[in-house]
Amino acid sequence: MTTPRFLWASLLALPLAACGGGIVPPPSTQIQPPPGPPASAFMKQGPLMGADARRLTQMFGQPRLDIRETTVRKLQFGNGRCVLDAYLYAPARGKEPVVTHVDARTPAGVDVDPAACATALQAK
Repeated sequence: MTTPRFLWASLLALPLAACGGGIVPPPSTQIQPPPGPPASAFMKQGPLMGADARRLTQMFGQPRLDIRETTVRKLQFGNGRCVLDAYLYAPARGKEPVVTHVDARTPAGVDVDPAACATALQAK
């Protein structure tokens, strides 16, 4: 007995029928999250915040390190009593980078108050 051709065609079409859902859903629209707070909302207050590299050099002399990356500049100052790392970011495109974060520590690596370290660096 031979199987009719329409039966073979139906059997071969079954896997293809499982692939189609019939209705194609519309592309989803992405909902954008609300904008976050401006970077200035995260800035700590302190005597060095907002200073540019020229001002830091006037205060502490030449930095031990001056590392420049795409969006950040790190200046490091030290005098044997403390080490101060100042991170400078441009507040807007084309603007001079300013200090937005400061870390301070002893040469042994123990955290210290950045303002106290700045005072110690100025005393030399």
